[in-house]
Amino acid sequence: MKSPHKAILLILLILIIFLGAFLAYKGFPTYHAHDTFDGYCKWRGLVVESKESDYGMCKNIITGKKYKIVLYQGRWFLDGDLPCGFLCF
Repeated sequence: MKSPHKAILLILLILIIFLGAFLAYKGFPTYHAHDTFDGYCKWRGLVVESKESDYGMCKNIITGKKYKIVLYQGRWFLDGDLPCGFLCF
């Protein structure tokens, strides 16, 4: 008979590999989502309403809620959700 410990270790190893692959797959689009205004709106599931050089408005077509997207250090973010937290002025 095979050891149950080996089977458990094999299952854990497979789960760790799948978890690592999933995180790597999900992390990549998140990083590149901030590169363009249109890409960021699409990544958030929104549609573009208007765009200026350093900000724009996007809309959720289901709820109708509008969101302001701003350019910060060459990348696009949801207004109020900048990577510097409360230290942004």
